[in-house]
Amino acid sequence: MKRKITLFFILLFSLNNLFSQESTASKSVSTFSIEAPQLNCSKKIWLYLPKEYTTSKKKYPVIYMHDGQNLFDSKTSYVGEWNIDEKLDSLNAQVIVVGIEHGNEKRIDELTPYKNEKYGGGNGDNYLEFIVKTLKPKIDFTYRTKHNTVNTVIMGSSLGGLISYYALLKYPEVFGKAGVFSPAFWINPKIFELTKNTKTLDSKMYFLCGDNESTDMVPDVNKMEILVSDIRCSCRHLTRKKIVKGGQHNEKLWRDNFVTVFKWLAI
Repeated sequence: MKRKITLFFILLFSLNNLFSQESTASKSVSTFSIEAPQLNCSKKIWLYLPKEYTTSKKKYPVIYMHDGQNLFDSKTSYVGEWNIDEKLDSLNAQVIVVGIEHGNEKRIDELTPYKNEKYGGGNGDNYLEFIVKTLKPKIDFTYRTKHNTVNTVIMGSSLGGLISYYALLKYPEVFGKAGVFSPAFWINPKIFELTKNTKTLDSKMYFLCGDNESTDMVPDVNKMEILVSDIRCSCRHLTRKKIVKGGQHNEKLWRDNFVTVFKWLAI
């Protein structure tokens, strides 16, 4: 199953360039490029601003999300977008979303904190350093943001779920909340040991997965939830887990449950 997941993403990368269609991104979404010295490349960024941003003086929480190609626009997505812009517009959500372009053939490298003997990777620290030290300062300087910890959120699916959870451990002073969708803990099992050795963990997190993903998915998510519970009392209500019956490892699962996660995290 793990091999199938990897081949699945390789196939999607190829299909992405085969089809051309009209953009489905709303007027709330714009893009820009930024140099990422930590990764020796430039990154395309998708930016969602609330509908009334230009007519207000308010400051807004910020969600940083991975795989920006899949969030807002079916033209750039693999096999369907998350419809983040339409969902947030319908909620009149008071939040800024920053979608970060994935690294294509370097995606595994960027979104894994440790090197996997079979699949490689392990450049996650540099990727997070790019977010924390290059991208976030630009966003906070350019836009009206609430840039403190409780108002800085990180979200992603699969490898993006893995790196989002890791970000809570690596930068607890930066990220106060995370949406951890179908996390690929299997590719970096060291993440369990890192959690065991974590003494305090005050971040709010939502674990989401389907029961029709890989054979490891539900056991790994349950295992991580227990480890987190060992660090802090469940009475604090900082952790939520949802296992979707019949849920598969795809955009539909993550798209259909985004609003639930968003609302629980109280962004």
